[in-house]
Amino acid sequence: MKIDWKSYHPGDFYDELISSPGKPRKAARALCRYLASLSPEELDLRKASVIDAIKTMGISFTVYSDAGNIDREWPFDIIPRIITASEWEKTSEGLKQRLQALNCFINDVYNDGKIFKNKVVPRELIAESGNFRKECQGIKPLHGVWAHVCGTDLIRGGDGLFYVLEDNLRVPSGVSYMLENRTVTKRVFPELFENYDIHPITEYPSELFDTLADISPVPRDYPEVVVLTPGIFNSAYFEHSFLAQRMGAELVQGSDLVVEDDHVFMKTINGLSPVDVIYRRIDDQFLDPEVFNKESVLGVKGLMRAWLKGNVGLANAPGAGVADDKVVYTYVPEIIKYYLDEDPIIPNVPSFVCSDKVQLQHVLANLDKLVVKPANESGGYGMLMGPQASKSEREAFARKIRANPRNYMAQPLISLSTAPILGDRNAEPRHIDLRPFILQGKKPYVTAGGLTRVAMVKGSYVVNSSQGGGSKDTWVVED
Repeated sequence: MKIDWKSYHPGDFYDELISSPGKPRKAARALCRYLASLSPEELDLRKASVIDAIKTMGISFTVYSDAGNIDREWPFDIIPRIITASEWEKTSEGLKQRLQALNCFINDVYNDGKIFKNKVVPRELIAESGNFRKECQGIKPLHGVWAHVCGTDLIRGGDGLFYVLEDNLRVPSGVSYMLENRTVTKRVFPELFENYDIHPITEYPSELFDTLADISPVPRDYPEVVVLTPGIFNSAYFEHSFLAQRMGAELVQGSDLVVEDDHVFMKTINGLSPVDVIYRRIDDQFLDPEVFNKESVLGVKGLMRAWLKGNVGLANAPGAGVADDKVVYTYVPEIIKYYLDEDPIIPNVPSFVCSDKVQLQHVLANLDKLVVKPANESGGYGMLMGPQASKSEREAFARKIRANPRNYMAQPLISLSTAPILGDRNAEPRHIDLRPFILQGKKPYVTAGGLTRVAMVKGSYVVNSSQGGGSKDTWVVED
């Protein structure tokens, strides 16, 4: 059957395209009108074209399971998500503000510690963080920037406003899928790009290269930048190779690099070639067996020495994950106010810190209404979706919280906005979030939109691709 927007019911949730059954939002009218004009056969043909394009382009991701590592084709829905330019302009400013303040915070944590002395953030909160690296104390990276690349997860609530769900400051991933989603959409719906003024996103690799070039110890127009990957079995390997290719950078593993005289070199058939900047996609603990995990074969022995002496740039800097902690997240509004003397442009989701005894009791008494997250997990792992959990699951999780309160924070289950996906020949609402990517070097940069992740299962709030989620192309369009 054809898409019938009058039969599309998002319920009590804010929908990105449809304000009420049969009534598309102003920016989405042309898109919805076009989709409704397509016959069932044409819709089937477009869906088949998506599958063919993803296979041809080799867009995949890796899922870790008990049965081993499984490569899967990227799950993609053909109906774009639309955000107006005026709304995105304000959102972009909020994202730049947030990353600037977080970089000030990280720099303060490893140097003067003023925010602790002024009792804005408890010092013990950082001392107990799994991402605090004592080896980074006293370091002052170029431009005061520790997190050069950030993926901030946004959700839109029932009031239609964006909220920050969490910050990803260690090795944030997903930007390659944002770029490939646009390529696939252009292949499947080229005619739509004639009717819409859609802000481009293709400049991201060059913006990333410029951000990395900013931290080269030797200023030059084209420093030697390499992308350091754990290898082909990593879940984000597609992205590592994609970005290296788009930037014109070398994709390397730890065994391809060597440190001599506190400088980093790449092994080539012509001998050793100096490296200026490393965009590392390896966790801190595996970067340098001389300093961190001595058993690591993924990193480079002596890399920290070279970085400490200013002979190589590292992005993101080791230790940046101290601001990635989901408990630290609860203090970000105060962090913005402290360093920038500004109110947050984008608010946090209301949160509860389990290390606080009063808030802990509230969390334990309301587990059936809350989402509880561990401080340093990612990908949706290790969390409790209280409203959807069984009584025994909540009781078991309560024991984990009591055993280590510092490791947990909780949030109410927010009414995530929805957007239509193309189901069995008709549009069906599904919950979504958004991960824009922010760069900070000498100047900040924010992608036009970001990676929209979709809970493909009806009623589910889980958008992570590793747990069955999908994605959409995200359009920022003129109002």
